This record gives sequence, C-alpha cells and structure tokens, in this order.
Amino acid sequence: MYDYDMVVIGSGPSGRRAAVQCAKLGKAVLVVEKGRRVGGVSVHTGTIPSKTLRETVLNLSGWRERGFYGRSYRVKQDIAASDLMTRLQKTLDHEVEVLEHQFSRNLVRTANGEARLVSPHEVEITSSIGETKTVSAAFILIACGTRPFRPDYVPFDGATVLDSDEIIELPKLPRSLAVIGAGVIGVEYATIFSALDVPVTLIEPRPTFLDFIDKELIDEFMHELRDRNVALRLGAKVNSIEKTATGGIVTHLADGRHVTTEMLLFAAGRVGATDRLNLEAAGIEVDHRGRIKVDPVTLQTSVPHIYAAGDVIGFPSLASTSMEQGRVAACHALGMEPLAPPEFFPYGIYSVPEISTAGLTEEEVRTRGIPYEVGIARFRETSRGHIMGLNSGMMKMIFSTKTRRLLGVHILGEGATELIHIGQAVLNLKGTIDYFIQNTFNYPTLAEAYKIAGLDAWNRMTR
Repeated sequence: MYDYDMVVIGSGPSGRRAAVQCAKLGKAVLVVEKGRRVGGVSVHTGTIPSKTLRETVLNLSGWRERGFYGRSYRVKQDIAASDLMTRLQKTLDHEVEVLEHQFSRNLVRTANGEARLVSPHEVEITSSIGETKTVSAAFILIACGTRPFRPDYVPFDGATVLDSDEIIELPKLPRSLAVIGAGVIGVEYATIFSALDVPVTLIEPRPTFLDFIDKELIDEFMHELRDRNVALRLGAKVNSIEKTATGGIVTHLADGRHVTTEMLLFAAGRVGATDRLNLEAAGIEVDHRGRIKVDPVTLQTSVPHIYAAGDVIGFPSLASTSMEQGRVAACHALGMEPLAPPEFFPYGIYSVPEISTAGLTEEEVRTRGIPYEVGIARFRETSRGHIMGLNSGMMKMIFSTKTRRLLGVHILGEGATELIHIGQAVLNLKGTIDYFIQNTFNYPTLAEAYKIAGLDAWNRMTR
C-alpha cells in the first residue's frame, strides 16, 4: 500500500536512531533531510559544534593547566577564529561520514530536500533545485528539530549580532561579548569565550538561571564566573539593541543600565522548525513555540500513525534523550513494546566548568518532605584533582536518612558529564549510601569523590 514503512523527517539524533531501528527490524525507511548533509542541528549547528569549540578553546588556551602555571599561561598566544574553525570542520566531516556509513550499511535510504505533508500518509519532498516528488508511508516520524528564536527587535547581521547557529561560523574573535539568555546554550557559549579571556556580560531577564539545577551548584558556579570577570546582569530585561557608528553594539536594559560590546549573541530560546511542514494537512497542531504535543510514553501525536521526537517536542531537548525517543517511537510504530525507560537520566551542561546532574535536587527533596542528608566532596581535596591542578569543582550527593537510598547527584567541575554516570546507575538501581562506603574506587581518580562525599554524608547521618 505504501512506498515505505516509515518516513523520517530530519536526520538529527532522534531521526537517525529511529531510522536505524526500523532498518534493523527489516523495514523500508526513508530519511528526508533538507540540509546539505545528514546530521541535523545536532551535527551542524548544535551539540557537536559547540562541544568541539569548547574542547578546542580549552586545549589552545591552556585552560586546564592554569592551576599550575598561572592565569597568564597559554598554549597558543594568538588564537584566531580560523584555529577554531579548522578543528570544527574536521570534526563535523568525521561525524557526517560516520552517519552516512551507518545509513548505508543498514540500507536506510535518504532524500535531500524539504519535506511537506500533503496528507496523513504522504510527504512531498522538494529538492534544492525545485524538483518535487511525493512518497507515502505507513508511519511518519517528525524529527525536524528546532531553530533559534529571532525576535524583531534584535538587529541580526551574521557578523556582530548573531544567533546560536551563526556563532559557529564566527568571522573573528570578539574583544568583548554580550550574551542574552542564560539558558544552557547561552551559559555554554558565555563560558567558552570567557576561557579565551574575552570579557563577557551574561544578560538574563529572570532573577535566576538554570533553575532545574541544584541551587548550591549554581551559587558555586556564579562565584566562579564572577571570579573570571564574567559580568552577570540577572533580572535585566532588554529594552533595545543598537549598533553604534564605530561598529559596537549597545544593549539597553530596562533598569537604565546599558552594556557596550563588540559582539552580541542572542541565545534566548529556540522554536520548533515546523512552520513549513504543512502539519495541518494531517491534522496536527503546534504550540506558540512551534512544538508538537505527543504522548509521553509512545511519542504519538494526535494522529496515531504520526510520531514526533527530539527537540521539536520540547523538554528535555537533549541529544541523548532524543536518541532514545526516536528508538522508542520506531519500536512502538512497528508493534514492539520497548522497555520502560529508567526513572533518572543525566543532564549535562558543557559550560566551563561542566555541570551535570541526575536525580532530585535539594530543593525537590525538601518540597517532598523527605528526611535527608548531604555529602560534599571538593575536587581540589582529591589527589587526582591536585595532580590535574584543579582549584575548583565539587560533587554533592543527597541521601534519604530513612531508607539510606541515593536521591540525587550533582557535579560541578572537570569531567562532570562523565562522572555523573556512576551516580545515575546507583540511582536507577535504587542503591544506598552503603555502595559508596563499601566499594573501592581507582586511586587517584576524580571518581574517588563519590567515596569522599559518601563518607561525608555517612558521618553526618550516624551522629
């Protein structure tokens, strides 16, 4: 009846995982990608580029060695935008090559062009030269991702006023930078440029930021930012942005203050890239941010045979969770019931320093009325931390004093996004403080912080 068992719109994390899952089950699947190459936002403008820039900056600037050699230490004295772009392009080429090979060996077909629904089971594909063809499918997965929110009052020009997609094609490094939006993307780029010793001002209209992270970690993080001369303008709504005759950017705030910088990054939110999909032809609605509502378990939209996954459905908008959503959607569509997802997943923020968290925050534990105790470990107190020259970084673990179970793990510092997985495993296996007290960790390692924090909490719980 149909040309394909499933048509996947978008080749980002959720789209690629769904397509490969379908193919491994022996089904005919087509991936439609409007970009020049497969990979979606994750590979070309989002996850991979930003993390590559971060790693390049930390390496070339000598950031990780400054604890020993001082703040003036540099691996490369004059770092240019071209230095960052060279490594970025090599990384992106490799990612695309891996993905193309994965599609090829799994017999996943791809089509380059813009997708548009013409009926509940039909997708029209328009190529870059205007040629169109229509394909039909038993199931459709919408995995088109998001794009930066670009309000009219921001004078974007791609050179000095940029969004978070344009920042990865930076023409030159700025002498000063304002970042509007202290969400995950804004915080990551603000700290990356700060590591290059670029003066950064981070502007956020709300009085707080990253509210889903444990408040104690955010307090510690803010202290580090201020110590690095990152100016924080919290609770500061932007009234207007203007370009000066000398090429500078002046950001006027509602409290009467203004911020003058050479470059501005607007990173206050993203919207679903759904406006050109003609979703009304299939009876699917979106919210004011272009996001699609789905069943949280099956990932089905209001039209049962049409699924949506990844950033286009909203929180948590992580590459890791998007991959799993794509696999779950494909399995459900093809009649396979996937296992229930674990209760806790890790959240990683690739700022400088990294932040990663799993489980309940201290604020959530208090709200639920759970009796608890906290254990803290400082990275500088571990032998590995001293060897690495770390002056900062901490691990916080929360335990129930009634059941002794681990409730949450929160890490700020070098390697946080890797270290979190130990805590995630113990959380999902319903482990207790005894795991950390009784087990041996490699020495010297940063992972030893788990034992230190566990003993810290145990000492408080047994008094």
